[in-house]
Amino acid sequence: MWHRHAVRISQEKKHGLLDSGAARPDIQSMSLPPGFLDELRSRTSLTQVVGRKVLWDNRKSNQAKGDMWAPCPFHQEKSASFHVDDRKGFYYCFGCQAKGDAISFVKETENVDFMEAVEILAREAGMTMPARDPQAAKKADRREQLAAVMEQATRWFRMQLRSGAASEARAYLERRGLTGPVQDRFELGFAPEGWQNLWDHLRGQGVAEDLILGAGLAKPSDRGKAPYDVFRNRIMFPIRDARGRAIAFGGRAMDPRDNAKYLNSPETELFDKGRNLYNHAPAREAAGKGAPLIVAEGYMDVIALSEAGFGASVAPLGTAVTETQLQLLWRISDEPIVALDGDKAGLRAAYRVVDLALPLLQAGKSLRFALMPEGKDPDDLLRAEGAGAVKTVLDAALPMVQLLWRRETEGKVFDSPERKAALDAQLREALRRIQDPGLRRHYGDEIKELRWQLFRPQRPARGKGFGKRAWNAPPPPTSSAKSSLLVAAGEAAELELREAVILAVLLCTPELIPEFEHQLDALRCADPQRAALRDVLLGHSGGTPEALRATAEERIGAEALESLLSARHVAIVPCLRQPGDTTLARLTVAEELAKIAAQTGLDAEIAEAEEDLADLADEALTWRLAQAAQARNQAVLRKDEDEMDYDFAPNGARIDKDERSAFEALMQQIRFSKHGN
Repeated sequence: MWHRHAVRISQEKKHGLLDSGAARPDIQSMSLPPGFLDELRSRTSLTQVVGRKVLWDNRKSNQAKGDMWAPCPFHQEKSASFHVDDRKGFYYCFGCQAKGDAISFVKETENVDFMEAVEILAREAGMTMPARDPQAAKKADRREQLAAVMEQATRWFRMQLRSGAASEARAYLERRGLTGPVQDRFELGFAPEGWQNLWDHLRGQGVAEDLILGAGLAKPSDRGKAPYDVFRNRIMFPIRDARGRAIAFGGRAMDPRDNAKYLNSPETELFDKGRNLYNHAPAREAAGKGAPLIVAEGYMDVIALSEAGFGASVAPLGTAVTETQLQLLWRISDEPIVALDGDKAGLRAAYRVVDLALPLLQAGKSLRFALMPEGKDPDDLLRAEGAGAVKTVLDAALPMVQLLWRRETEGKVFDSPERKAALDAQLREALRRIQDPGLRRHYGDEIKELRWQLFRPQRPARGKGFGKRAWNAPPPPTSSAKSSLLVAAGEAAELELREAVILAVLLCTPELIPEFEHQLDALRCADPQRAALRDVLLGHSGGTPEALRATAEERIGAEALESLLSARHVAIVPCLRQPGDTTLARLTVAEELAKIAAQTGLDAEIAEAEEDLADLADEALTWRLAQAAQARNQAVLRKDEDEMDYDFAPNGARIDKDERSAFEALMQQIRFSKHGN
C-alpha cells in the first residue's frame, strides 16, 4: 500500500501537482486550525467548482469516474486539454501547465486571496469558518512531526512481524489466507509483548517523548514509571488518511483473554476516527476504475475483499458510520454498498446507517445494503464459498427504501386499524426526514406500493356459520369476472386499461405516433409486455401498420400481441372497429391520455394531502382535493357526454335536455290517455 502511495506521489510530482500551486498552502492558512483544510477539500467536489467556469467535453470526459476534460479557462484554446481528477481533487492543463486544487482554482478565477477562496468554498460546503489561530503554524508543523513518528512506528511493527516473537501471529495470518505478499501490501505488523518495546525503540532514535505520547503510541504511567506502549501482543493494521499519511493503528489481540479483541489508536491531533476510513486512498483509486464501493465492518473484511477482486472496499474505524464518513463515501461513489454481517448486530448497524443517511440523501446519492448469510461476514463467505458467492450477495443488495420498510414491518402483525395507523405514522415520520422534496415523493410512492402489497392479501375463506349467502349479499363473481383485468390488477386496473387502448390504437395508426411521442414516452407501463410495446412504438421510424405489427410480434410474441388486441376493453374501441378513421383514432388517444393525466394529478394531490393532514388540515387543502377530484371526474366523462346540453333540476343535479324532453312527451301521452278514457 505504501508503495502504491509513493507511486501516486511521484506521478503528481511529475506534473508539478505537489509544488507551490497545490500542496503548499498560502501563508495565511497557517492561521487555520489543523485539519480544517483537509476536511474542506474532502467535502468539496472539484468538478462542481470548475464546472461553473468551463464547458465539459462530454466525448472525452467520464463523469462516473470523476475524470473530466474541458478547454482550459486560463488560456485560449479549442481542444480540451484541461483535466480535472475529481477523486484526487487536482486539476492540470497540458497546454499552459496550470495546476492546483479547488482553493487555487477559486483564487485564480475569482481574483481573491487564499483566505477569501477558503471562505467561499467553506460557505458552499456548509462549514463554519473557525476563528483565526495564531498558533496554527506551530500546530501544522507538529502534525508533520507526528506523521513522521507514525511512519517510524509502521516500519518497526513490520520488522517485528518477521521476528521469532511473531511466529504465532504469522501462523494466524496464514490461516486467514493473508500470505506474505498480502501482508506487505497492507503493511501489516506486530506489536510484541512487553510494556516499553516501541517506546524504547523510538526514544533510541531520538524521538521526543511528547511526540510519542502525542501520536497515541504510548500512555503515561499513573504509578510514576516511564510511559508504556498502547499496543502489546497484537497484529497491527496501519490506518492512512486520504492523502496516504499514517495517522493511526488498529491492533488485533493475539490473547483470546484480552478484554478488547480490536483496539484502535486514541484520537490525536492526526486521528479523528469519525472523519477517516480504512483503505480510503486505494479504494478511491479502484472505484475510479469502475469497481463498486463496498463498506465492510472491519480490517480483515476489507483486506479479504480487496484480495478477492473487490478493491474498492473500506471500513469505518471502530465506530458506527458517521455523517462525515458518509460524505466521504459519496465523494467516491454515488451509491456505496454497505456489506454487513448476517446477524442481528449487523442488521441493527444497517438500521443505524439508514437513520443517519435519510436527512442527507440527494438525487443520485444513496446507499444499498448487502446482508451476508446468517452468521457470516464477508471474510467468512469468501473463505467458505469464494468470490462468486460474495458477488451474488452484492448484486442482490437492497435499496435503502426496502431496508427502511423491512425495519418497520419485519416480525410484526398488522391485524388491526390501530397497528396499521401506527405503521403509517412511523413511516411518515421517517419520510419527513428526507430533505429533497422530489426524492421524498419517490420514497413515498415506493412505500405506498409496498404497503398496498402488505395490506391487500387474498381474502380468507368463510368459516362455519357463514356458508350461506346473506339475503342482501351480492351473488358470487362469475369465472369471467374473476379473470378480468379489473380484478387482476386491483386499484391499478383503470390505468392499465387506458394504456392498453392507447398502445393498440397507435399500433394500428402509426402515423399518429410522432404527434403523441412525448406523452407516449411518459407512460409508466408497469407490465413488461406493455412497456416493450411502448418502446417498439417509440422506435418506429415510418412504414405501414403491418410492418410495425410484425416488429411488435417479434419483440413481445405474436400470442401476447393478439391477447392485447383481442381483450374486451380494446376490441370495443370504435376506432379499432372502424380502421382508417384517423380523426377518431386521434380523439381516442387524446381522450385516454387526458384521463390518465387527470387521475395521476388526483393521486399526487391525495399523496400530498396525506402528508399535510398529519400537520394541519385547512380549507385550502380541502379545496385542492375538490378541484383535483372535479378535474378527474370531468376527464372521465365520455366525449359525447361532454357535448350534451343540460338543464339543472331544483336540487342542482344535471339533466340531459333530450332525455327531459322525451320524458315530458311520455307524461303528455299518459295524461292524454287518462283524460281520453
